[in-house]
Amino acid sequence: MKMAGVLSCLFFILLPLSASHSSSQVNSNSVLVALINSHYTEMAELVEKAFLLQTLEEAIAKHNITIFAPNNEALERELDLNREFKRFLLQPRNLRSLQTLLLSHILPHRVTLHDWPSSSGRLRSLSSEGVELTTDASTGERLVSTARLMSPHAVERPDGVIHGIERLIVPRSVQQDFNNRRRLSSISAVKPEGAPEVDPRTNRLKKPAPSTKPGSPPALPIYAAMAPGPSIAPAPAPGPGGPHYHFDGEQQVKDFIHTLLHYGGYNEMADILVNLTSLAVEMGRLVSEGYVLTVLAPNDEAMAKLTTDRLSEPGSPEQIVYYHIIPEYQTEESMYNAVRRFGKVSYDTLRLPHKVAAHEADGSVKFGQGDGSAYLFDPDIYTDGRISVQGIDGVLLPPEEKAAATPASHMVKVKLKQVKVASVRPHRGKLLEVVCSMLVAFGQDSHFTTCL
Repeated sequence: MKMAGVLSCLFFILLPLSASHSSSQVNSNSVLVALINSHYTEMAELVEKAFLLQTLEEAIAKHNITIFAPNNEALERELDLNREFKRFLLQPRNLRSLQTLLLSHILPHRVTLHDWPSSSGRLRSLSSEGVELTTDASTGERLVSTARLMSPHAVERPDGVIHGIERLIVPRSVQQDFNNRRRLSSISAVKPEGAPEVDPRTNRLKKPAPSTKPGSPPALPIYAAMAPGPSIAPAPAPGPGGPHYHFDGEQQVKDFIHTLLHYGGYNEMADILVNLTSLAVEMGRLVSEGYVLTVLAPNDEAMAKLTTDRLSEPGSPEQIVYYHIIPEYQTEESMYNAVRRFGKVSYDTLRLPHKVAAHEADGSVKFGQGDGSAYLFDPDIYTDGRISVQGIDGVLLPPEEKAAATPASHMVKVKLKQVKVASVRPHRGKLLEVVCSMLVAFGQDSHFTTCL
């Protein structure tokens, strides 16, 4: 009930604001407002997450609507039983699928029990998907597609009616999108293949390496597949060896950048990846070749602390981002379990030879030390099995390299010692002493270094 009250306040605030941009006005007696104050608040929350308020307002301005909605208990039970489908619907990159699903529950006219077809009839929903209404002649049971009608006329208002149904109606297009995400061909890859090689002794092609199963890790380390420098030069590693069973790295990178923008607070990081550098293209190539990446993304507040001089140095943006990319697939759970078990963990980064250290702090994961440290702030912003994006509240800086120069005090001691050794006269025998004394008497000693 508390959540329903909060959502009701949000709807009363948001509805007039969005209505001011159109010619329609939604009053407190609207079916949209009634959706909040009923047993269908979970459905209303999904409508808000799918950004469909303005679409429904425009529909109400033109005609009555009919909403088929499962109640809170039925919807929670269904989504809890299928957690993977729930995760799919709530991911920002699948916003269009969520909108199609919800609009398939809404008809652009009022349908009452009196209007219900005696046998079957197909009506068009706001998503342009057909909704079939049927009546069982033997039992009199009414169905909406495959869901039973549980509470007819649960809510009635001048601009629409809400009928309670048994469960969600999943359109075929949404089910197909969900199945494509889970299909093995979209999440597996083959080992990269190089150009054919000729054996110089026999002048024949060398036998190709034995084939590997889809999903095998690449043969080359990720550092060999990276572009040679902060430029748009292509990565030297070859791409996947066939048209099937490979990663679509470009699409996956687009998905995670769109997720950063929809999530909010990470626009600066997305801008660096796409506009300021060509790292988004390079990351797409790496993922297409079978590599996995974990991105520690600083939020906008942290990025604002970087000075313009630091970002304007040649290659500086690339080096900063490279230090925030770990060539492993890590989630918030895996990193937290690691620091809990081992205390301190060092992860390799794409900025060789620097590593980023992680340890447990305040019930979370903290990266780095001193001023160049950051907490894991927004966990698992994006995870698709190949790219993991973890939000942090600071920009990580690698430790300064120690100078290899010798201390000044040590240099002074060495110099004094050398002067002292140089001032010692070599030992001379008795015969040489007599000769030198005679040369001194004649003034010829300066011509012989041994007599000096």
